[in-house]
Amino acid sequence: MQEDALAHWRHDHSFGQDVRRPGETRTRVVIAITASMMIVEIAAGVLFGSMALLADGLHMASHAVALGINAYAYAYARRHAHDASYCFGTGKVNTLGGFTGAVLLAAFALLMASESVQRLVAPVPIAFNQAIGVAILGLVVNGISMLILGHRHGHTHGEDHEREHHHDDLHDHDAARGGGDRDHDRPNDHDHGHHHETERSRTHALSAGAGHDHNLISAYLHVLADALTSLLAIVALLAAKYFGLTWMDPVMGLVGAVLVARWSLGLLKATSGVLLDRSAAPDACASVREAIERFDGNRVVDLHLWCIGLNLYSAALTVVTPVPRPPEHYKALLPQGLNIVHATVEVHGMDENG
Repeated sequence: MQEDALAHWRHDHSFGQDVRRPGETRTRVVIAITASMMIVEIAAGVLFGSMALLADGLHMASHAVALGINAYAYAYARRHAHDASYCFGTGKVNTLGGFTGAVLLAAFALLMASESVQRLVAPVPIAFNQAIGVAILGLVVNGISMLILGHRHGHTHGEDHEREHHHDDLHDHDAARGGGDRDHDRPNDHDHGHHHETERSRTHALSAGAGHDHNLISAYLHVLADALTSLLAIVALLAAKYFGLTWMDPVMGLVGAVLVARWSLGLLKATSGVLLDRSAAPDACASVREAIERFDGNRVVDLHLWCIGLNLYSAALTVVTPVPRPPEHYKALLPQGLNIVHATVEVHGMDENG
């Protein structure tokens, strides 16, 4: 009987990470395409003595490894979703996969820049027809892969709806534990229904920063980088073949390296912030503070809000109020659109000395 009472106060910490994500399936399909093309190019390069085919095959191998890391991150997060040793679930495993992919992307950009500089200093003979053919083939394959990964790479609106239901369940559970009705003692709140919908829409927009699948973005950027390399190579090779502008090949390589490096830095910044528990956007924090302080003269004196995974936030806050209520009451006031799946609330009365 005592164990049943304790179980009432516990909740699951998987936060939906045990479900296979659409991004995982799409990444695996792209890996299969990339690996197949890699094998064909390497085999053809060896068989026909083509250095261009062999080099592009080895280049694809590096991207297959990077995509493999992304797929492994998805699988690991899903399989260990119920591992209690992960305090806030395994949501950040996918972010770590994205961070690793960004590091590899930066390394790829450096290699592109290094090779391009060497070609500028010491040009090498180019088999134009063969090189153009390989570049076109690479562009087609990567174009297909980009379509599979999707133009909405990394922003999972479909999963937001699922998270909202999870968040509603969390509030219902809090209410059952004595948190009370969310509308209890809300003075002059005649437009609560309209306000609730407005709040949901606004906080849904604010939570967009946590709604990006960094692991999928990493996979997409690797494919995009490969496609960009092929496209720039085609332009440079055609210019060199028909107009004698042989310097275009290494210059285009440098242009591609700069673009890839910028993508890498952007992804590194986004993922490192999540991994290091950087505070959520100021507007998101403000929405939490506003939701609590609207009633009873409540004041939020300490607030921590951070992302713990895709569409998932955790919060810790201290409330000082003239009308102290159970923590569950304040949890029920938290904006639903932010998908705060784990909240710790400390409550103090105004007359306490601390």
